[in-house]
Amino acid sequence: MSKVSLEGKVAVVTGAARGVGELLARKLSARGAEVALVGLEAEELARVSEQLYGVSAHWCADVTDHETMTKVARQVTERFGKVDIVVANAGVANGGPFADSDPEAWRRVIEVNLVGSAVTARAFLPALIESRGYLLQIASLAAITPAPMMTAYCASKSGVEAYAHCLRAEVAHRGVRVGVGYLSWTDTDMVRGADRDAAMRELRQRLPWPAGKTYPPGPAVDRLVAGIERRSSHVYGQGWLRGLQAVRGHLPGIVATVGQREMRRFEPRLKGVSTGLVGAGGEADELRRLPCTRSVTDRNA
Repeated sequence: MSKVSLEGKVAVVTGAARGVGELLARKLSARGAEVALVGLEAEELARVSEQLYGVSAHWCADVTDHETMTKVARQVTERFGKVDIVVANAGVANGGPFADSDPEAWRRVIEVNLVGSAVTARAFLPALIESRGYLLQIASLAAITPAPMMTAYCASKSGVEAYAHCLRAEVAHRGVRVGVGYLSWTDTDMVRGADRDAAMRELRQRLPWPAGKTYPPGPAVDRLVAGIERRSSHVYGQGWLRGLQAVRGHLPGIVATVGQREMRRFEPRLKGVSTGLVGAGGEADELRRLPCTRSVTDRNA
């Protein structure tokens, strides 16, 4: 597919305070896009916004709050005049055995990753229909294959993949394209936070190559940007994920066979595994009950 220039396009990125969201905002800005950043950490969002190349603004908001996100969508449209691109990137994760998991943390992963993505799309869809724009939903390797100790994350990412596929068919005749972005383990605060648990880290590292490797974010985000430029239906942060799609029907059986052996091996060490949200983003989400001062910063080129 031919590329669409990002010069002068207006892009919204959720979960933009750090990690993949922050780097994606930087790379979109470097290509001439005007960027609206959305997240929970006002100070971090302001830092990112101030460092972007061109026009930018940021909004402190919980993506699961429909009323707030509707207001944000209206304010972004008023501020920039349009919205061409929305990247539903905000996400959190937890880990550990399902039976011992923290019910609130488990539910929150589903709320942020799945419900928050739907709330984001619902809020911005009118603007995307107006601009005949593009929605990129960030999924994961976890949408392609199940993984023990990651029940909430896998369920949420499988959910956003299916939801995005359904939405694609619903809005294509309105000129809106919907894409799904797949990322394997990427060197972010979330993955580093999960790796603090020795058992979780060793379990992940025992995955067969290349699934057990941690990947630098730069090349993966470059692929996401290229997918946005092409308004692609599927974007793979690591090229081997495309090939994995072809055999995904066999993966649950393989994981069940191998996984039970690994779980038997690790069971004595699992009682100490943290069951809360992981990484700095998870910590920020757990503080969401504190007042989130609505902060908007504009930076003009």
